[in-house]
Amino acid sequence: MSPANPGKPPHSGAAPAREDAAEAQRPARFQTPSQIPVEPVYTPEHLQGSDQARDIALPGEFPYLRGVHPTGYRGRLWTMRMFAGFGLPQETNTRFKFLLSQGQTGLSVAFDMPTLYGYDTDDPRAAGEFGTCGVAISSLADMEALFEGIPLGQITTSMTINAPAAIIWAMYIAVAERQGVALDQMGGTIQNDILKEYLAQNEYIFPPAPSMRLVVDTIEFATRHMPRWNPVSISGYHIREAGSTAVQELAFTLADGFEYVRHCLERGLAVDEFAPRLSFFFNVHNDFFEEIAKFRAARRIWATEMRDTFHAASDRSCWLRFHAQTSGASLTAQQPENNVARVSLQALAAVLGGCQSLHTNGKDEAWALPSEQAALQALRTQQIIAHETGVTSTVDPLGGSYFLEALTNQVEAGARDYFRRVEDLGGVIPALEAGFFQHEIADAAFRYQQEEDRQERITVGVNRYVTGEALEIPLLRVDRAGEQQHLARLNQVRRQRNDREVAQKLRALSQAAKGSDNLMPPLLEAVKAYATLGEMMGVLREVFGEYQPSWGF
Repeated sequence: MSPANPGKPPHSGAAPAREDAAEAQRPARFQTPSQIPVEPVYTPEHLQGSDQARDIALPGEFPYLRGVHPTGYRGRLWTMRMFAGFGLPQETNTRFKFLLSQGQTGLSVAFDMPTLYGYDTDDPRAAGEFGTCGVAISSLADMEALFEGIPLGQITTSMTINAPAAIIWAMYIAVAERQGVALDQMGGTIQNDILKEYLAQNEYIFPPAPSMRLVVDTIEFATRHMPRWNPVSISGYHIREAGSTAVQELAFTLADGFEYVRHCLERGLAVDEFAPRLSFFFNVHNDFFEEIAKFRAARRIWATEMRDTFHAASDRSCWLRFHAQTSGASLTAQQPENNVARVSLQALAAVLGGCQSLHTNGKDEAWALPSEQAALQALRTQQIIAHETGVTSTVDPLGGSYFLEALTNQVEAGARDYFRRVEDLGGVIPALEAGFFQHEIADAAFRYQQEEDRQERITVGVNRYVTGEALEIPLLRVDRAGEQQHLARLNQVRRQRNDREVAQKLRALSQAAKGSDNLMPPLLEAVKAYATLGEMMGVLREVFGEYQPSWGF
C-alpha cells in the first residue's frame, strides 16, 4: 500500500505549557485510549512534514480529509437513523412509524439472535432467543409485516445482518417490488460485512471462502441492478465494541474494506463500477478528539489507497461515506442518566467528524432495548446538535486545529503500521485464521480494563463519583406472548405455500451454490415462494459447511 506522509509526531521542541498547582494534581502522563501521547500544547511545529494542499486540502477535494462534500451539512444534514427492532415485526413497525413521525429520516433494523444466525424461530437451537436484541424474521411474511404501510420507495433502510444478509436482503427486495418500487429506485444499506464477524462479533456461519463469495455476489447484484443501494457496510463498530482501540478499529476496518475490493476485482468487476457504493460503519467512543481524528484519517487513507493501489479513476470511488453509532460499550448501568451526556458528546464528535448518517443510543441500553422515551430523547439529541448548536453552519469547523491535525496524522500512522503487520501475515484472511486480530483486540480490552481498575481512566459513576442510590428506570421488556403469535404466522406460511414449488426452488439454490453462479437470483426465487430463512440457510450450510476457528487464546 502506498504510504502517506503522516507528519512528524509531537516532539519536545514546542514550549511547554506552565504547570500550575491545579495541573500538578492530575496524572503526569496523558494519552488517548490508543496509547497516543497528548502534549501540553500544540503548535505549527507539530505539523512539520505535512503539506496543506496534498494532505489536507479543502472539503470535497482529494484526499477528502475534511469531508467528501464541499458544502458539508450546509445543504443537507446527515440521515438520522435510529436502530430499532423488537420480537414481533408488528411491534417494530409501530416503533418505525413513531420515529418517522418524530423527524427520523431513515430506518435501521435490528434483528434477533436466531435471525442473525440463520435459524427459524421454531428451530430447537433458537429456543428462548426470540426477540433478543431485535426483530424475528423467519419468512417473507415477517418482512411484509415489518414494513407494512411504510413506502420503501421514499425512505432508505439499513439492515444490520451479516451471515444471512443475502437472504434478508432478498426478502426486503421482494417486499419493495410488491409495493411497486423498481430495483433501481431502492435505496439503503445491508451490513453484510462477514470479515468483521470472524474478527470480533463471531456471528459467522460458513468458512471464509464461501462467505466472501456471498458478499461479492451481493455487491455484483447491486452493481448490475441497484445503483442506489450500498451492498456492504464495512463495519468497525463491533470491532470497537469488542474492546479495540480507535486505531485498531480504523486499521482493521479499512483492511477488511481493501479485502472486499480485491475479491470484487478478482470476480471481474471494474473498481469504478462497485466502489462508489461501498459504505462504512464506525463506532463513536468517549475520547472526543481521537474519534474525530479517526474519521478524518479514514477518509484520507481510503482515498489514497483507492487511487494509488486500486487505480480508481472516479472521485466517488475514493469517497469514504460512513454511518456512525454512539458506543454501546461506553454506556453504564450505574447512573444511567449520565449516558445522556456521553451520547451527546459522542454524537457531536460524529457530526464534527463528518458522518453521513448517525444513530444515537438510548440512556437505558446498558439494561435493555431502549424504551420509547429513551429512543425519542436520543433522536432529539441529534436534532438539537443539528439545529441549535451552530456546528452545521460551516464545513469542518475543527479543521486547522494543530492538535486535531497532528492527532489525525498519528492515528493514520498507527493504522498504516497495522496494514504492514497484516501484509506480513499474508493478508486479512490468513491473519484472521491465525487469530491475529482477535488477540490484538483482546489485549487492548484487557489494557483498558486495567487502566480503569487502577483509576488511570475515570468512568463517572463506576470507578469514581459513585452513589448508593437505588435505580429507578423504566425498561422495555420483550413480550413472550408475542413469540406464539410469531410462530402461528410461521406455521400459517408453511400450510398455505406451495410446498412443491418451495422444494424446487431450494433444489435450484443448492445447485447454484455448488457451482459459481451469482446466488441472488435463486435466493430471490426461493424467498418469493415463501421458503423460510432456516430452510435456505440449511441448504447453504449443507453445501458450504460451518466454520470452526483453529486459533485460541
